[in-house]
Amino acid sequence: MSKKKNKKNKLEKTLVEKILDQHKVKYRQAEFAVTKDKGGVAQMDTSILRDKEQFVYKTLVCEGNKTGPLVGVVPVTEHLSMKKLAKVSGNKKCEMLPLKKLEKTTGYVHGANTPIGIHFTHHFPIYLDNTMKETDEVGVSSGKLGRSVFLNPEDLAKVTEAKFADLLE
Repeated sequence: MSKKKNKKNKLEKTLVEKILDQHKVKYRQAEFAVTKDKGGVAQMDTSILRDKEQFVYKTLVCEGNKTGPLVGVVPVTEHLSMKKLAKVSGNKKCEMLPLKKLEKTTGYVHGANTPIGIHFTHHFPIYLDNTMKETDEVGVSSGKLGRSVFLNPEDLAKVTEAKFADLLE
């Protein structure tokens, strides 16, 4: 009876989780509530942040004037510095990719962008904020609204060929 319960409680794997399995990267799945704001944009239930042991990061897709699309991954409670991202990526300037171009460019809707999925489908340059190095486990989207994966930041950098940098305002 308990075996059946475990199978029912197990989340079906996302493409990102399958990629991590293929690369033998340890992770754990997490699910949380998502609501939409007045404009229909997904908003995360911030109660997930109350546990200081969990370090959750957002994936922001930007456009560099030289490189085109690129990705900055920063804590959900912080702001990405476009100047710092531009400098570290070899651009003169960077700006957020317009929301209307986001899904077409990455294949993910707002709130589901993931550095892992973006790397494996588009190979855009990915930059992870240095704060990740301060913990053993970080959470990033697993490519589906309301789903995250928690993994070691060094494993995340390796599987996405990302560079660590100071990206915060």
